[in-house]
Amino acid sequence: MELTYSNQLNGFDPEKRYRNPEHFDKPEAGVTSVLVIGDWPRVVDAYEAAGIDVSVKEAKRVQIVGVANQAELEKVIAALRAEHGSIQNLVDGLDAGEIHRPESGELALRLFEVLGTIHGSVGELTAERDGLLLTIDELRGEIEALKKTAVTPPADEAGEIAALKAKLDEAKVQYRANASKESLEKLVADLPKA
Repeated sequence: MELTYSNQLNGFDPEKRYRNPEHFDKPEAGVTSVLVIGDWPRVVDAYEAAGIDVSVKEAKRVQIVGVANQAELEKVIAALRAEHGSIQNLVDGLDAGEIHRPESGELALRLFEVLGTIHGSVGELTAERDGLLLTIDELRGEIEALKKTAVTPPADEAGEIAALKAKLDEAKVQYRANASKESLEKLVADLPKA
């Protein structure tokens, strides 16, 4: 099996097997040849010591604009790693359900501020929603109270009222159209006397 050691991010050949040399710890078993792209002497030395054929191909050079020398480049890389660490701590805190102000890192601090603004807005929306829920509950309570005070006779009472009115109509006794059940019962009770 042939392995290619490269830290490239794209342009992979689907017919080949790739490994990232940054994660190399020892030669893999069953490897017959190795192609190393870039300057990875640990990988080359380990496979050559194991007696495996190793080819080295120079990686494409990336020029960093604005960096004058190696020391300045190392400072830039250290700053980027610190920034990455601060952002990682912020993300880890968010995963745990907490938000903590990062100690350093311009981007991490800006992200913290933006997340704080979002958190505040969500809090306001939650309070507004809860207020609306209370209003809805109050309205439901008022509706139930109005239903209880409404002058609508129950269904079985409406049938009794209709039966009383039918008896009075048969006896040709006059009554008010909106007469209560009690007054209709009194009129029906007085029918045998008439």
